[in-house]
Amino acid sequence: MPKKTTTEREQTVSEPARRNPTQQRSRERQERILAVATKLIAAKGSDSLKMSEIAERSEISIGSLYQYFPDKSSVIRTLAERFNTQSRRCIESALVAVQDAQGLREAYSDLLEQYYDIAQAEPVMRDIWSGMQADKQLLALELEESRVAGRLLADAMLRVFPGSDTQQVADTAFLIWQLGEATMRLAITCVPEEGRRLFEAFKRMSLAEVMAPAKALINSGSSEVDPAVE
Repeated sequence: MPKKTTTEREQTVSEPARRNPTQQRSRERQERILAVATKLIAAKGSDSLKMSEIAERSEISIGSLYQYFPDKSSVIRTLAERFNTQSRRCIESALVAVQDAQGLREAYSDLLEQYYDIAQAEPVMRDIWSGMQADKQLLALELEESRVAGRLLADAMLRVFPGSDTQQVADTAFLIWQLGEATMRLAITCVPEEGRRLFEAFKRMSLAEVMAPAKALINSGSSEVDPAVE
């Protein structure tokens, strides 16, 4: 069994326990709580989110609310985890079948478009992301998601460019996704026209980095370069 990282061990110890409902009625109550929290965050921002108001709007006692979520951070974390799960499915689906340079270019471009569409459809994520920046555990969650997405992208890049520097590709892919998170937050905060321009700028710059190993291999005269790149 793989050993847990230091970050994982710290989260296991310090993160308040959350109730995982098994009965239908409990699951429905949890969904109602999260729906209320989402509306409150969208209306007032994550900083103004109060457990007492969530309980009141959900028509449950504050004691019942704490059985599901011990604090505000656990509510935000659950919403963020759901968004992350959706994002990860998109990433895996887009990159799993990549085998050549053209496929990588198209898959990465399509993936960014999907990710942007999700962010646009769920503007409340801007405020959830904001709430995560002020909480070390939630910030660690975002960082780990960037690492996971980065590994998926790096794996695809190394399949296409097997002669590349593995560590350099891994660092580039991780940085791309971390910067991508920041870009999406910025884009959905701006007016639509400006947000789209910023998104397109990131797409153009990051795509150049994703395809950069091809240039390095061409310059080195490697025989492993995909002919489609040249």
